[in-house]
Amino acid sequence: MAEVKSHEFDAFLKRKPLPVRLFLIYGPDRGLVSERAAAIAAASGVDLDDAFSVVKLDAGEIGNQPGRLMDEMNAIGLFGGERLVWVRNAASEKGVADAIDMLASASPGPSTLIVEASDLKKGSALRKAAEAASQAVAIPCYADDGRALQALIDQELAAEGLRIAPAARQRLVETIGGDRLASRNELRKLALYCRGRELIEEQDVEEIVGDASAISTDDAIDAILKGDKDGFLHAIQKIVTSKTPIFLVLQGCLRQFQLLELMRAEMDEKRAPAAQAMATLGRHLHFRRKPIVENALKTWASPAIRRETQRLQAAILQSRQRPALEDTIAMQTLLATVLQSARR
Repeated sequence: MAEVKSHEFDAFLKRKPLPVRLFLIYGPDRGLVSERAAAIAAASGVDLDDAFSVVKLDAGEIGNQPGRLMDEMNAIGLFGGERLVWVRNAASEKGVADAIDMLASASPGPSTLIVEASDLKKGSALRKAAEAASQAVAIPCYADDGRALQALIDQELAAEGLRIAPAARQRLVETIGGDRLASRNELRKLALYCRGRELIEEQDVEEIVGDASAISTDDAIDAILKGDKDGFLHAIQKIVTSKTPIFLVLQGCLRQFQLLELMRAEMDEKRAPAAQAMATLGRHLHFRRKPIVENALKTWASPAIRRETQRLQAAILQSRQRPALEDTIAMQTLLATVLQSARR
């Protein structure tokens, strides 16, 4: 069934019954991914309070073994009826993509599958499997644009009978929008703060609303490259508050060090300055990040970058093998990398 775009989602959700049983929900806005997954689960007709009808899995538990997911989808509930299989934290797991391919080619069964994934590139196996199947649907979740933010503000404040002054609305739009869940929480906090009044003023927004405008792993990764421990802890706290998995920081840090390794190899081979390597291999980087990456190139030698890359890869493997310790493994590894950067 291909893709359901953001503006089509509400209308899609109102279709009873839902036209498919296989759902892939992905994107950089983790809060919106979780919110839409919960909405589909509620619309599936499955009793979400029945532990025998709902199975929740981490994608790391499936890995490259589609049979695990197939078994859950084909299982029969203890008391019969429909079942829901809910997979979280998916990325590039081959087993999940293969299972969707197999499920889509078979007759629809009694189970509904919801897969929550991080941001997926257009050619990724998981996204291709969902978009190519007639019995599956892919739902991308990107950061709210201006119209969506205005609707979210109106929805949350109207529920509390509150109005908002134009200046306060403008300030609010500048402050929220990076993550749907974080934005909604900030709006509810603001509504609670102003309960009993009619109008929200700009000062109210400044006093109570935190910055939920750009929940990004880049801030944490940049702090790691600079060896800024305090900045890293502040960025991680912001990420945790937004419900973004710390694993994404670990994954992003690995990609950054892999890029550093390529750049440093070019510098060593051609005896070129860091600026030249940045010009050829770092053109896609945001202009604000380029000085940070360039400085890291000057302070990290190739053997050290290679060792750090291998350590990050090992940490990712450990976190997939032991999902219950994922956050602990990621945090310890990232803190160690910050300290390594600081020493340089």
